Amino acid sequence: MKAGSHSVSALSLAGLQALPKGVSRPTYSRAALSAGIVHFGPGNFHRAHQGVFLDALMNTGRALDWAVIGVSVMPGDEGLRQTLLAQDLLTTVVSQSAVHSEARVTGPMVDYLPVADTEAILATLVDPRIRIVSLTVTEGGYFIDADTGRFDVSHELIQHDLANPDSPRTVFGLIVKALAKRELGGLRGFTVLSCDNLPHNGSVARAAVLGMAERIAPALLDWIKANVSFPCGMVDRIAPATGPRERELIQSTFGVADQAPVFCEDYLQWVLEDKFVAGRPALESVGVQFVDDVAPYETMKIRILNALIAYAAALLDIEFGSEAIAHPWVGAFMAKVEREEILPVVPAVPGVELPSYLTLIQTRFANPKIGDTVRRLCFDGSNRQPKFIVPTIRDQIAA
Repeated sequence: MKAGSHSVSALSLAGLQALPKGVSRPTYSRAALSAGIVHFGPGNFHRAHQGVFLDALMNTGRALDWAVIGVSVMPGDEGLRQTLLAQDLLTTVVSQSAVHSEARVTGPMVDYLPVADTEAILATLVDPRIRIVSLTVTEGGYFIDADTGRFDVSHELIQHDLANPDSPRTVFGLIVKALAKRELGGLRGFTVLSCDNLPHNGSVARAAVLGMAERIAPALLDWIKANVSFPCGMVDRIAPATGPRERELIQSTFGVADQAPVFCEDYLQWVLEDKFVAGRPALESVGVQFVDDVAPYETMKIRILNALIAYAAALLDIEFGSEAIAHPWVGAFMAKVEREEILPVVPAVPGVELPSYLTLIQTRFANPKIGDTVRRLCFDGSNRQPKFIVPTIRDQIAA
């Protein structure tokens, strides 16, 4: 079919070679892939970030045994699952600067389990080929009380899992049950890798896993501590939600009929602690930075990137983040808060000049190609602001 003057090709394995010449595609054989990673929450950010790094590594002929199996526990994700399965789990990722866009079909995902299918999820988590369980479940998905920083056992879903440990519904109930099965079967543990944008994300994931295990399998605690790792990491890429606008753009601009494309900025960063108990892909060869201490990088990013512009923009009924940063009031407000309140209490980061990093952030926000809505940026503020804004206020008061 055609969209305007462009021939349009449906995205599928069979149709890869028929894609327009300007669209990059995997150079590896999907048939050669085997799973090594289970990822909870294979939405836009995962496919624009971890999925892109894995795809780049696989394109070099390596890491073919580190393919991804997608998992969702929220019923609302069934639509995404069906969409991705219909196009053989391929995703077109469009990276965009203010002046240039580039489309790339990625294919590191080899399965997407039935949503909330406890039996299938547990069987996959217990498979010894799975060596990393990664997560993109949002800040609220860790069930950590914002005031105390402790695992929140009062949450309705956690209460369900505590009462029904053999049929868990949460990510952490599933992980603990799978680890218990691994321990019982004499199998090794796996790395739990948080890919969420929150401070000390590995420590938060560890607190959630241990908090669940303490209540349903206390005898398992020592085994988890010895056989499971929780590296901290700093992830960064703006990848807005996909809607009709993006589905039309992927056809009209690139000639690809992809029902779940990801349009994202051209900036991409991942800083990780090298703490993997069962091996890992050689991600350093495709730009992932491994460091001894992620804390300075994540503090810099979380405090400077996650500033207050969304709420000011919402009050002015501004739709997109790029329009917010261009607005004279909102842009000036952000610059003042960043330079006077935030930068002075951001600890030094090796090899980074903080004013230059702020300029980079402002440039990224101003990218008109990124249709990141103010509504999305404002969403879930009760979970986000205690982690992003309150620490700066506390440090300023202490100073």
